[in-house]
Amino acid sequence: MRVLHISSPKTWRGGEQQLIYLAEELKALGVEQVIMCPFNSQVHKYCLKNHLSHVTYFKGFSANPMVAFRVAHVCSKERIDLIHVHDSHAHNFAILSAVLTKNERPIIVSRRVDFAIQGSSMSLVKYNHPNIKKVVCVSAAIRDVMLEFIEDKSKLEVVHSGIDLLRFENVEPKGSLRTEYHIPSDCAIIGNVSALAPHKDYRTFVDTAKKLIEDGVKAKFIAIGEGPSRKEIEGYIDLNRMQDHIILMGFRKDVPELLKELDVFLITSKTEGLGTSIIDALASEAPVVATKAGGIVEVIEHEVCGLLCDVQNPEQLASEVKRMLANDELREKCIAGGREKVKRFSKTETAKRSLAIYHDVLSDSSVKA
Repeated sequence: MRVLHISSPKTWRGGEQQLIYLAEELKALGVEQVIMCPFNSQVHKYCLKNHLSHVTYFKGFSANPMVAFRVAHVCSKERIDLIHVHDSHAHNFAILSAVLTKNERPIIVSRRVDFAIQGSSMSLVKYNHPNIKKVVCVSAAIRDVMLEFIEDKSKLEVVHSGIDLLRFENVEPKGSLRTEYHIPSDCAIIGNVSALAPHKDYRTFVDTAKKLIEDGVKAKFIAIGEGPSRKEIEGYIDLNRMQDHIILMGFRKDVPELLKELDVFLITSKTEGLGTSIIDALASEAPVVATKAGGIVEVIEHEVCGLLCDVQNPEQLASEVKRMLANDELREKCIAGGREKVKRFSKTETAKRSLAIYHDVLSDSSVKA
C-alpha cells in the first residue's frame, strides 16, 4: 500500500499536527507514504528535518489546475494506491486531478470542522464525487453535520483525533508562568491553548474572565496560541479594561509544562470539531471547564472529567470555574476521570483506525462510488 497525503496550509495548526502524527504512526505500521505540501510550508520544514518522504508544490490559489496536474504526476511516479486529503484546498486539488487528468485513485477526505459545508453547489459536488470513498470525521458531531450533504451515508466514518500521550508523561511544572509574568502564588492561573480564531469565541473567554474578576476571584487568564483574530481580541480586551488580567502569550513550544501550571483549563469555543487541546489538558491533569460545542461533548463528560456549559454563556462558565476552583473533591474526581478518558485518544489508535479504512477502501469492491 502506498498513500499520498495532501496538505495545503503553509502554517501549522491542529490539522497539520494530526497529519504528521498519522504519517509517523502509519510509517511505524509499515505503510509507505508520500506527503505532498506547499514549498516552504511548516509541514515541508518538518518533513525535511525529520526525513519524511515528501514532495512540494506552489499552491497559488485554492483551485489551481497546475497543482492538480502535479498530483497526477506524483501519483504516477510514486505508484500511489490511495489519496488522503487533509483540508478543503487539498480536497479541491485531488478532485481537480480526477476531473482534469482522469486520475482514478480513490480519495479519503478528513473533515475536522463541525460547521455546514459552505459555498456553491460545487462544494456538494466535490464531496459526492465518485472518487471519494470515505469522509473521515474527527467526531460524531461532524458526522451528524455532514449527513445532510453526503448522498451515500455509508461513506461517513468517525475516527477521533489522537495525541502523543508520551509527550505529557513525567512532565513537571517549572513555574514559568508565575516567574515570567510575576503571578503571585495565591493567584489562580486560568488558561487556554488554541488558535486565536473566530470559532474559538475569545470574546466569551474575555467576558468570563471579566465576570470572575468582578466576583472577586483572584486570577490571571492565559491564552496560548496565535491566529488571525489577535487584533480583534486585543481590542476587546482593551474595551473591557482587562489588560491587567488577560495575557495573550502567542505560540509556545513548552505547552506540556505550561498546562501543568493551570488551575483551570477554560475553553469557550462556539464550534469545535473535537478539541485536541482539551485532550492535552486532560493528559496534563488540568481541570477542564468547556462549552458544549461540537465534538467537545465526546471528550468531556460533565462532572466526570470536566464541567460543561452552554455556548456563549459567560455567567455559567464563570460559575463553573468558581466551582472547580473551590471544590477539591470535584477537581480530583475530574482529574482522575481525565486520566482514564485520554487513553481512548492516542495517536496510535487513530492510525490503526485510519489504516483499517484504507484497507477497506482498497479491498472492498462493494464500496459505492
